Amino acid sequence: MFMELIALLSTGKGTWGQIAGLVKRGEWDKVIIISSEFFKPTINKLDFAKKAEIIYIDFNKDIKLSIEQLKEKLKTKIQGIEVALSIASGSGREHMALISALLQLPVGINFIVLTKEGLIRL
Repeated sequence: MFMELIALLSTGKGTWGQIAGLVKRGEWDKVIIISSEFFKPTINKLDFAKKAEIIYIDFNKDIKLSIEQLKEKLKTKIQGIEVALSIASGSGREHMALISALLQLPVGINFIVLTKEGLIRL
């Protein structure tokens, strides 16, 4: 089965480490990182980001516009019928926009988290 990881990389203490661990420890056919332009200089220096396709979104705009931008940018990137999704990083507003965009594409969502026991699908 083709499995893609979509990870929101934004704010939150320790969340970038969570994303790094998911990218490194998972067996992904494709990794897509969603972030804002604000983090572009930092993300480009991270080893795990080199294994990913990065999509930048301006989450400061109207939430409906953020959803439309996400749908437009993701519709040609997602190849499977479901994705593994990490929203450990970011704000509720960013989470709502990303989840809404994925459901409207439509694509199935499996939430994923890295714990001491390893990768867990929720």
